[in-house]
Amino acid sequence: MNIPTIRHILSTGQHLCFDAAGNAVECTGSGQDGEFRSGQPWPDPRFELQEGDLALDRLTGLVWPRMASLGDFPMSWPEALAAVADMNRDQAFGHTDWRLPNRRELLSVVSHDHHRPALPAGHPFTVQQTWYWTSTTAVIAPDCAWRVHLEGGRMFYGDKTRDAMVWPVRGESRLLAQTGQARCRDAAGNVVDCAGTGQDGELRRGAPWPDPRFALEKDGVRDLLTGLLWTRSADLRGMCTWEEALRAAREHRAGGLAWRLPNIRELESMVDAERHDPALPGGHPFENPQEAYWSSTSSAYSPDWAYCLYLHKGAVGVGFKAGAEFSAWLVAVESTPG
Repeated sequence: MNIPTIRHILSTGQHLCFDAAGNAVECTGSGQDGEFRSGQPWPDPRFELQEGDLALDRLTGLVWPRMASLGDFPMSWPEALAAVADMNRDQAFGHTDWRLPNRRELLSVVSHDHHRPALPAGHPFTVQQTWYWTSTTAVIAPDCAWRVHLEGGRMFYGDKTRDAMVWPVRGESRLLAQTGQARCRDAAGNVVDCAGTGQDGELRRGAPWPDPRFALEKDGVRDLLTGLLWTRSADLRGMCTWEEALRAAREHRAGGLAWRLPNIRELESMVDAERHDPALPGGHPFENPQEAYWSSTSSAYSPDWAYCLYLHKGAVGVGFKAGAEFSAWLVAVESTPG
């Protein structure tokens, strides 16, 4: 059996497993993120200090200022984009290619095994445990942009006229995939010419998506970007608790493959930031996409909660494991047996 490599997905950093009450449990046979640890493993150390008070992420290749607070105060989204443009004009840290990170770039520094802040152990940064802007507009509400909360690792959108912190980035990453965003929008949500905006829709940083993105196989749908195989039905058993979702994955036998509940990064990899309701790439072949999905990743902030993906808008949040509030969508890596 050919087992393809998972591409363009980082591991979450989670190493422990927990039950629905938040108690630590043995990972073997749990079906949880801490058992499979799927995705690109992290180098040790994860970050390498560079001259000028910068740090290279040795996993993604991106370079971040160690002081993760441009201006050391929150600002609106237009002010954030302008402040980064000023950095380039002033050759801040000796460089002229700074940008506001897109949603996948900013989410890439999050460790889902940590909280307060949700960054890898031993990181060299001084961060604020609050919301940080990305350069990616939330198309479900285009007067808002995506933000990442560095206290616990959630990602939701916020009004572009409100304030959040700014952490610029530079460099190229072959590991991270593009977000899918192809247009630019002003603070009121109007589509504008992308040239010179510094927005995600202008820069489109990350690995490009294949065309077509998906291929039908006997037992599911192959994502040709990541190599993952997904069940074609995106609704395995209706609304369920987290433990019911894990159990459903263990009981799913299609093709004799090792089906499992995806971790939160695998789920987020399916998001097209240019779409909503659902936030899936155009022309996708999936049936019955639901509003929100459980991941196999427990919340480090409170392990009786787990990370979830709100597919109708593309947000990353958390849900109470005992509540029957989310759906189950399964993933496998193995190719269909010949």
